[in-house]
Amino acid sequence: MIDIEPFSLVILVVAATVIVAVLSNRLSAWIRVPAPALFLAAAAAAAAVFPILGAVPAQVDERIVTVALIFILFDGGMHIGWRRFRSAAGAITVLGIVGTALTAAGVAVASHFLFGFAWQTALLIGTALSPTDPAVVFSILGKREITGRTGTILEGESGANDPVGIALMVSFLAATGTGVDAVLGAVGQFALQMVVGAVVGFAGGWGLMKLTRRVALPNGALYSVRAIACAALIYAVATILHGSGFLAVFLAGIVSGDGRAPYKREIERFSGGIASLAEIIVFVVLGLSVSLDDVFNPAILWTGLGISALLIFVIRPVFVGVLLLPIRLRWGERAFVLWAGLKGAVPILLGIFILTAGAARATTIYALIFIVVVVSVVFQGGFIPLMARLFRVPMWVVEPEPWASGLRFNEEPEGLHHHTVARGSPADGSTIEDLNLGDDGWVSMINREGRLLQVRGSTRLQAGDIVLTLAEPDAQLDRIFDASVDPY
Repeated sequence: MIDIEPFSLVILVVAATVIVAVLSNRLSAWIRVPAPALFLAAAAAAAAVFPILGAVPAQVDERIVTVALIFILFDGGMHIGWRRFRSAAGAITVLGIVGTALTAAGVAVASHFLFGFAWQTALLIGTALSPTDPAVVFSILGKREITGRTGTILEGESGANDPVGIALMVSFLAATGTGVDAVLGAVGQFALQMVVGAVVGFAGGWGLMKLTRRVALPNGALYSVRAIACAALIYAVATILHGSGFLAVFLAGIVSGDGRAPYKREIERFSGGIASLAEIIVFVVLGLSVSLDDVFNPAILWTGLGISALLIFVIRPVFVGVLLLPIRLRWGERAFVLWAGLKGAVPILLGIFILTAGAARATTIYALIFIVVVVSVVFQGGFIPLMARLFRVPMWVVEPEPWASGLRFNEEPEGLHHHTVARGSPADGSTIEDLNLGDDGWVSMINREGRLLQVRGSTRLQAGDIVLTLAEPDAQLDRIFDASVDPY
């Protein structure tokens, strides 16, 4: 008889870890410490007590975090969607590409001149710490959701700068030698990754939409599985073609995010659940793989704290702040975007890349990344709710709605439109009778904070209302319910 008891113990430990991580979100709200910080601390402590937990090869950690990041970026792209992305495409592109490069350069210069690192090591540190992670911000805000362009720019910047940061790191690690030839080689590889990743991402997102709409499956649960599998396929194709697989899955999520498709809600919920699990896994991997002896080495610890302070108070405010000047935001919203550039999953992956590549001083760099991520999550993250109130960032409270009442159709309902009233949109503050829905259009349902409202001509809409309309299939109603903004 096969002895399965040892494997059962592994399942027990993994399941218990996931359950504790999920429940820690309640503890996080109670003690006002961001949940990712709890994951990090618990994993690092466990690895210190049981060293065997941290004995996993770096190559295995790299593969685990890579798979996790595929699902995190795909879900992030779906959450933004094409309409929101298009409304701030210029800002997202500039912050994601130029902002990432400037941040990496700023950290590299500081690491070289202030902390004495060689240029190659300094560039690796700067590149690893350039991406941001909005998932940490939103997990800290809990029920509160940022509305308008601020939320779109935060999510879009991170979704864009994650692939850019990864592509920069891969290019630097692949470059051999020094001098002009090495720099040109790295720039060429970076450009190739961006172009190929963008093409595969747009094509893959379009193909996923068509596939979901036109190829029916016998079981509704399979639609979610197919979407996740397609995300992995898009990543693999882009990577094999020497493109950025992470950029490809992010763009595929954006392109398919707004598309009308059967079982769309189920796909979004499944993707969100997988992404949440992936975020937990990434922070646990960082905690297990870091050496606390390196972290608490006084020289490394003070260097990490110094880099953290420069990132928070100097480098991001200066470089990203300049890029935000032409973007149409209130000064408070600009300040919040600058503060909310938290570090998360991608710096962890980039640190693992450095370890597996055998770069000079790799363990020191990894310990520095751990310190910066912890400071960012605990210090910056701890002040996120206060900063949101101080800078009057537009938000609304999204109450949990565990009970649903829905209708199912065999075919796509023609002319049925689902909208969320954006702050500052024509619908915000207007009555139903004031809306220009066309000759045959009308509002059939209004959901406000989880409660149904009676639909009357005098009913006044407000930001955050979920509105169901019946109108001509080609009716352009987005302009009524979305905030009217310039592209940049």
